[in-house]
Formats: sequence, C-alpha cells, structure tokens
Amino acid sequence: MSISVLRPARFLLMSLCLAASSAMALSLAELTNKDATSGLKAALEVGSAAAVAKLGVTDGFLKNEKVKIQLPPMLEQARPLLNMTGRGRQLDELVVAMNRAAESAVSMAKPLLLNAVKSMSVNDAKKILGGGDTSVTDFFRDKTSAQLAEKFLPIVKNMTDRSDLSTRYNHVMGQAAKFGLMQEQSTVEGYVTQRALDGLFTMIAEEEKAIRRDPIGTGSKIIGKVFGALN
Repeated sequence: MSISVLRPARFLLMSLCLAASSAMALSLAELTNKDATSGLKAALEVGSAAAVAKLGVTDGFLKNEKVKIQLPPMLEQARPLLNMTGRGRQLDELVVAMNRAAESAVSMAKPLLLNAVKSMSVNDAKKILGGGDTSVTDFFRDKTSAQLAEKFLPIVKNMTDRSDLSTRYNHVMGQAAKFGLMQEQSTVEGYVTQRALDGLFTMIAEEEKAIRRDPIGTGSKIIGKVFGALN
C-alpha cells in the first residue's frame, strides 16, 4: 500500500480519536440543568441507599470502628470504679445496646433521605456541584438532620431504657442540669441519636467520595456524565 493511501487513513483515525475524547471530556459548563439535577439525584439515591444498607443491619455500627458508638465520656471515665464494683459487664452490655439502637434507627432513614432527593431544586444542584468532596453529604445533613433526629430518638430510647446504667446516668445528668452544673441535660438516648446521625453522614460521605473517584463504576450513565465532568 502506498504512503499516499496511508496518510489519509491515519488522518481519519486521528480525527475520530480526537472527536471521541472531546465528547468524553464534557465540561461542567456544558451540562444542562436537567442533566446536572438528574445526575445528582441518582448519586444521592445510590450513596444514601448504600450507607443505610451498611449501617442498618446487625453489627453495622458495632463492628465498624469508623462509626462504633462508645460510652458517653462520663461513663467511660467511671469505668474503673464500675469495674471494681462488678458493673463492668453492664458497661459492655450498654455499648452493645447503644449500637443496636443506632442500627435499628438508621434502617428507618431511607424514606426521609429519598424525600430529600425528590425535593432537590436546580439551585440545590448548582450548590452541590460547586461544593467540595462532601457537598452531597452536606446537602443531606442540612435537609434531613432535624427530621432524622426526631425519628431516631424514640427508637433509641426504647432500647437504651432497658439498661439500668442508662437510667442511672440519665438521672445523674438530670440532677446536674437542675443544679446548674451543666448547661443542658444530656441523656443516653440523645447522645446515641447524635452519634447515629454522625455515623450515617460519615458513611454517606464515604459513598460520595467513592462515586466521585469512579463515577463510571456506579453503572449509571447519568452519574458518569455529571461526575465525570467534575474530574
């Protein structure tokens, strides 16, 4: 084959490669509002569902050192004394109960998280796209924290109230608040509820970072398109 024939063929091949790479390298400015919002909603759904699935099961909190709920600081400080009086086992049981309570509560989070996704506006989408690596998680925290806390608290209280140590701790903290030794009363159920929320948002942040690192790996074309434009 002559060189004159090869040159046009080579030029055509190079042109096709350049066109393909340009199509893949879609910039953020070129995304439509519809695509940006659709991609973010899909990412929100994927990330939140994965986080809830990992946490809302037996040992989802207890065996995950990133989110495991430890004793409230005051009880932890009293551990040596309680161990000496034969109540160390009750402390261990309370740790298990607190984490079981969080696991039960988080399993109820999915509907509220999905409602937040549905309510996302174009302005929300622009804010998220212009934010940092955890802007999706920040959106969830802003939109759902108060509702989730309200939903989690009775579930957590139902489980932690079974512990005698929990009841005694709440009584002591209540008395301290009553006499002005603390600014506000801190209960075991309030503590666990907050730690459960922190754990949930921690895991959503992890899922978000994973999506940002490898949007194509989610298997969603729209997520790949939107988050690919951010990379």
